[in-house]
Amino acid sequence: MSMSRSDNMRRIRSKNTVPELTVRRLLRSLGFPGYRIHRADLPGKPDIAFIARKKAIQVQGCFWHGHACPEGSRKPKSNLAYWLPKIQRNQARDAANSAKLAALGWSVLTVWECELCSPEKLTAALAAFMAGPS
Repeated sequence: MSMSRSDNMRRIRSKNTVPELTVRRLLRSLGFPGYRIHRADLPGKPDIAFIARKKAIQVQGCFWHGHACPEGSRKPKSNLAYWLPKIQRNQARDAANSAKLAALGWSVLTVWECELCSPEKLTAALAAFMAGPS
């Protein structure tokens, strides 16, 4: 039985994704367990927020947010008139939310899905971000 496009899209999660859970696991292993997730009172509802430190981490899918890696540079095969503007809107919204958080005194780190392929580098980046000034 073939799966329809809408069935496939329905299965794609926006919260508690595997990349998000992986980043949370790495943060706990580094000794940073006190985060909150998807805070609606912050611009863009950051995936991970350390309230006292004023640090937010956004975990982005490369394809959906138009990252410059091979997966993010891949173009949809159908309905380009819908998908290309949608990805551009995602990028604009991400930039606006990061700017709003920065204006509120928050530091923001974007973790791309492709970065999970190198856990050592990602762990080092997370440690540096958390050790740096807020």
